[in-house]
Amino acid sequence: MKLNLLQTLIDDGLLNERQLEECRELEQETGQPIDRVLRTKGYISEEDLLQALARILHLPYREDLEDIEVPREFTSQVPSEFARNHNLVGLERNNGTFEVATCDPLDIHPMDDLAAYLGATVQPVLSPRSEITALVNKAYQRSSTDVDELLEGIEEDDMVSLTKVIDESEDVLDIANKPPIIKLMNTIMFEALKIRASDIHLQPTTDNLQVRYRIDGILYDSKVIPKKFQDAIISRVKVMGKMDIAERRLPQDGRTTIKVGDGEVDVRISSVPTSYGERIVFRLLDKTARLYKLHEIGLTDENLNSMGTLINYSHGIILITGPTGSGKTTTLYAALAEINSDEKNVITIEDPIEYNIDGISQIQVSNKKGLTFASGLRSLMRQDPDVIMVGEIRDGETAGIAVQAANTGHLVFSTLHTNDSAGALTRLINLGVEPYLVASAVIAVMAQRLVRLNCVHCKEAITPTDVQLRELGRFRELLGDNPLYAGKGCEHCLGRGLYDRTALYECLEMNEVVRDQVIKLASASVIKQAAVEAGLKTLRMDGLLKVIDGRTTLEEIFRVTQLDIF
Repeated sequence: MKLNLLQTLIDDGLLNERQLEECRELEQETGQPIDRVLRTKGYISEEDLLQALARILHLPYREDLEDIEVPREFTSQVPSEFARNHNLVGLERNNGTFEVATCDPLDIHPMDDLAAYLGATVQPVLSPRSEITALVNKAYQRSSTDVDELLEGIEEDDMVSLTKVIDESEDVLDIANKPPIIKLMNTIMFEALKIRASDIHLQPTTDNLQVRYRIDGILYDSKVIPKKFQDAIISRVKVMGKMDIAERRLPQDGRTTIKVGDGEVDVRISSVPTSYGERIVFRLLDKTARLYKLHEIGLTDENLNSMGTLINYSHGIILITGPTGSGKTTTLYAALAEINSDEKNVITIEDPIEYNIDGISQIQVSNKKGLTFASGLRSLMRQDPDVIMVGEIRDGETAGIAVQAANTGHLVFSTLHTNDSAGALTRLINLGVEPYLVASAVIAVMAQRLVRLNCVHCKEAITPTDVQLRELGRFRELLGDNPLYAGKGCEHCLGRGLYDRTALYECLEMNEVVRDQVIKLASASVIKQAAVEAGLKTLRMDGLLKVIDGRTTLEEIFRVTQLDIF
């Protein structure tokens, strides 16, 4: 059977003879099954390997287990530790046969043990390991009892020593034979990735360590870890981030990379001392996350047409503004991906590099080594670029060089932290750039915010209340007799009624009216009022149009935008 598998992989062009020989040698040295060796070496993706095994073994292959409800009989008779260690989960019972998902069909002993636990014949179904792990977590529930089980049997004297095991790139799906603290941290991180969390908070309180996840911009409480394990958990995190375990009085920053099956996730870690112990925040940056295209990020047809024209200018500055976490980087990458071609030399300088784009040279800022946005941008000018992306304009020097680059024939993309589009123009002037240079260099400013979308699985029409109709204001006429929509909550959106996010945009193009106001040193509110009179649609206007389309709710729009007062 093993020969059949290897021959199938070679016939399908998924493996070559050199790789095969290397894997056979490793199989003999380690005693591991050949399929596990193939996955470890990374010569073949898990999906391709499982599909090949499914053909050879004549077993079904299920790529997605999200909608499966694990039978209660499975969770009551099979310990969660066994299910996790061997990547096994029950899908369905038909008479005397239990259908069970596995990603390791050549390892037959756990299947025999599982049949004994269940008292039934086991029928294997092949599925990706990440899907099985997620379903195991869901079946055994993410709760404090789960924490107690993961930490069962740990001696307090051994807690800190158990945290010091670290691989160069930790695989959070691999918790078999790991110390309890490491199992718990891997489970927390995988759970966060599975529910699309952007951040993990470990917040110490008087009695415990509270785990919180930020999902679609909102923080939610999750696991509660007993206080006695707090120091061990914090030490484990510091080892992962290559931070100083002994230093508990000063803030620290660290970085690591974790694996989730075949993919990798960059993790930025921040630690600060508080009155109840050190507080940890992880920022998760998924390297395998796909790049969005311009038409997928929430731009209206009008804004999409404007953006399509602007990004093809030969020179000038396009600024994206908004607070931290408002999706500015996603918009920048979508724009760069749109104009990336063999005819253009596109170079970026970022902190950090969040996504890798083929064909674009990306530079990581390193303040310790003296590579700042300003010094890097100055060097980029000698690289014969057509398009430059500067991660953020933070100071007058960077602003000045960016304006100079725009005025000497380069298209520059960058971000600023301002409340609206007009505020970016006055901010550049406050940073020391001459008003006439701002007026000539900037071609557009895009302000943006992120709002949560109604869950498509549970959204339903609602009759707007009198209060909501008043809030719609002059957009009430656009609604007509049509209903508003809101999600009622389901398992897909974890009962929130909202799932995923889109962006609201305010596209301020530099026309003669705005240019005159900038040169006259007008305030941001005066510039914005003049732009609105010339046709600018504000963030709140864009949001209300999305409410009328049924994509989001009024509450979401009012949460992230300010009232337009002119």
